[in-house]
Amino acid sequence: MSEKHKAKVRWDESTRVLVGRLWREHVRRYRGRIAVAIVFMALVAGCTGAMAQLMDPIISYVFSEKNADLLWAIAGAALVVFTVRGFAAYGESVLMSQVGFRVVADLRQRLYERLIRADVAFFNEMPPGQLGARFVNDVQQLQNTVSHVFTGLGRDFLTALALVAVMFYQNWILALIAFVAFPTAILPVLRIGKRMRRVSGNTQHQIGLLSTLLDETFHGARHVKAYGMEGYESERARARIDEVYALQLKGSRVRNVTQPLLEVLGGLAVIGVILYGGNLVIAGDQGPGSFAAFITAVLLAFEPAKRVAKLNNNLQEGLAAAQRVFELIDYQPEIVDRPGARPLALDGGAVRLEGVRFAYDGAPEAALDGLDLEARAGQTVALVGPSGAGKSTVLNLVPRFYDVTAGRVLVDGQDVRDVTLASLRRAVAYVSQEVMLFDDTVRANIAYGRMEASEAELVAAAEAAGADGFIRELPQGYDTPVGPRGSKLSGGQRQRIAIARAMLKNAPILLLDEATSALDSESERHVQQALGKLKEGRTTLVIAHRLSTVVDADLIHVLDRGRVIESGSHAELLARGGAYARLYALQFADEPAPQGEARPVAVAGE
Repeated sequence: MSEKHKAKVRWDESTRVLVGRLWREHVRRYRGRIAVAIVFMALVAGCTGAMAQLMDPIISYVFSEKNADLLWAIAGAALVVFTVRGFAAYGESVLMSQVGFRVVADLRQRLYERLIRADVAFFNEMPPGQLGARFVNDVQQLQNTVSHVFTGLGRDFLTALALVAVMFYQNWILALIAFVAFPTAILPVLRIGKRMRRVSGNTQHQIGLLSTLLDETFHGARHVKAYGMEGYESERARARIDEVYALQLKGSRVRNVTQPLLEVLGGLAVIGVILYGGNLVIAGDQGPGSFAAFITAVLLAFEPAKRVAKLNNNLQEGLAAAQRVFELIDYQPEIVDRPGARPLALDGGAVRLEGVRFAYDGAPEAALDGLDLEARAGQTVALVGPSGAGKSTVLNLVPRFYDVTAGRVLVDGQDVRDVTLASLRRAVAYVSQEVMLFDDTVRANIAYGRMEASEAELVAAAEAAGADGFIRELPQGYDTPVGPRGSKLSGGQRQRIAIARAMLKNAPILLLDEATSALDSESERHVQQALGKLKEGRTTLVIAHRLSTVVDADLIHVLDRGRVIESGSHAELLARGGAYARLYALQFADEPAPQGEARPVAVAGE
């Protein structure tokens, strides 16, 4: 993202800030379930401590005194302990899973609502693959963190605490010996956690780049095959995959670097307990049952204690993902309603651009440079000119996909920045050269933008666009799925559905970006007739690459380098013998001129 689109989140935000934000904005609302889960965790911990404590009477009374009655009682108690522990573990796992899944669902919904309202410029700067990676991978990492952190702070910590209580109950001196070495691991664990956040953030970034590459190559599969670039793309993918692998391997090493330290410290603790406690038992200062219960507690406490020690690593991985997610959530669009914006007051839909200057971010030159242009209400105005002249930019400025750098864009005399976006965009229908159909039915795609339309209105729009005939021949008619991006339809069919969508919207302003470019001659003839009806009483701005499609326009503006260099009707511009006449002569050099029309002749020296 460009600097002006950067989010408020900083990559050096403290753990406290990020954890606090996650808790306040997404986790706190589920504190009731978390509280119940903690009760279950406490039961699991208590039962685990009871399991260790049962070793004392088994050895001290059952084995030493050969008390069979007590054996049955202890067996019954053990059954109760294991049963309660099992049900409590199940309840805790289900509740924490619910919390984790719900947090993920909330985050994804919030993230989607933020992205769907982002400026068009934002999507030019942030590739879809990277957005998808943050939407899926980073949010999933956050779910794992929420589950691990609450499990670690709850079940593992409470279990370790219950077992420590058993140790101190049996022999407080042995308990101190068992834990005297563990504080030395605290500082390395904290340092490793900070490294883990950086590595995890870099890994997620590389996964985003890999997702972008996959999105490009899969959508461009025809081009890859047509140019025989499978090998090249495989090498590009291999490089990205290897980068992800290297970072994941580095993350695994960083994540587990404390494992040897914790194992050694645990081994020293057990050895110290065996040596000191064993001597106590030999000397008769501690019973064998008490010592067995103590050793059992130490061994049972080792794994949950290790997981608690690694908790900071899990937390930092999640916080790296949280920073990337919050970067998008904190994004603030620039194209928003101004304070006091009012609904657009329509009076025919006249469009005027006054002294408009506009430059895309990072572009060396302005796309529009002091452009003046007008389309009166009900007029059809065509924009022609070479590639890069600014034609598409004009169409982008009318519905405020972008805001002008200087000058004004007016609809019925009202600056588009002073009216509400919703009312402005309701007044505009847009058919682009690159048709966008959604993975839904034909019916849903035509009704897109006016979902409340009746069946009769929808069919009438399809008929007017010349689409009804082929739609009825589809397997399920209007209820036929079109596939991702309309992949189950031909280019001409997709274009006609897009035109039907614009017709159904019935907006007073119509923006056409060479809307018939994908049609064969016969289909184009029908659609041009339909568009002729659609244009009646509407202000229409048409981008024309094929000049034959705009000969009947009320006014033609020729653009070059962001300025209007000549304007007039088709006949006037041909008679003038300027830029338009030259473009027309080039396009129709090998074709006969339309009946009754003289061909322009290039004059020497022009």
